[in-house]
Amino acid sequence: MNSRTQQLYEALNKRILVLDGAMGTMLQRYKFEEEDYRGERFKDWKSPVKGNNDLLSLTQPRAIAEVHKKYLEAGADIIETNTFSATTIAMADYHMEELVYDLNYESAKIARKVCDEFTALNPEKPRFVAGSIGPTNKTASLSPDVNDPGYRAITFDELRIAYKQQCEALLDGGADLLLVETIFDTLNAKAALFAIDEIQEERNIKIPIMVSGTITDASGRTLSGQTAEAFLVSVSHLNLLSVGFNCALGAKQLTPYLETISNQSEFFVSAYPNAGLPNAFGHYDETPEVMAEQIREYAEKGLINIIGGCCGTTPDHIKAIAELVKNYQPRKINLVI
Repeated sequence: MNSRTQQLYEALNKRILVLDGAMGTMLQRYKFEEEDYRGERFKDWKSPVKGNNDLLSLTQPRAIAEVHKKYLEAGADIIETNTFSATTIAMADYHMEELVYDLNYESAKIARKVCDEFTALNPEKPRFVAGSIGPTNKTASLSPDVNDPGYRAITFDELRIAYKQQCEALLDGGADLLLVETIFDTLNAKAALFAIDEIQEERNIKIPIMVSGTITDASGRTLSGQTAEAFLVSVSHLNLLSVGFNCALGAKQLTPYLETISNQSEFFVSAYPNAGLPNAFGHYDETPEVMAEQIREYAEKGLINIIGGCCGTTPDHIKAIAELVKNYQPRKINLVI
């Protein structure tokens, strides 16, 4: 185990760690247009690229670093790389499959540099880089064609290969841990975990792995139909760093599902809900104070080890959450390193 991994486990045993908030919400403030996304390098690219936020790590790296810094200043212990869609599968929408290694490597480098600067200023509060691995825009369990339920748009092996390429670049760029997040189809996640396990064997290293699913509605199930308990069982074959939930729901709605996995998991538990539920215009109205007050229940019940924010959250939300949880003890587990 390397020294940063050791520091991560030690920190988790002492306190509730704070994850950052939404990258997309912050990038919207820059009001980048097509030419900003393209930069000089991609000015003649054959297809539109506006909306490809991961590309900004190559064309607007200063903005990405600024967002990371704002979250670290707000009190975040862990920041996510700007790589939620940086797989060949998702990048096919922009015909940018060949850029995947660069996107992940450079994103991890930006986050690593900012984290190291903050750790140097306060060595008692080390900061960590989580390589963000999104679910892709395809599902291995469900058919996209209602008239052909047996059809699949992607195979397990295609997912495994794509995830492995992404993970290797994130690690090469300096990620301390890998975060398989916003999981709506556990089969996709299992392909990512398989790929990470392959890398662990090939490189003879232990990679701290966070796994975060998403409950899509009040049914309490993932999009592919699993309950919180079933999701936990499905991903517990690896020695994970943490398991938890993010996105789709606000903090209040997420509580019962966190209780389920907290009571049954041998891993650390993470949560990073949205800033409430979206309004009619798709915006998130929940204030930092209201969100932090809802998260108080997690802390009082001893449900969490890692807490942050997803859609609609800002450095102000993270600051309010960080101020709150510093007064509470982390959830206790029987640690297996």
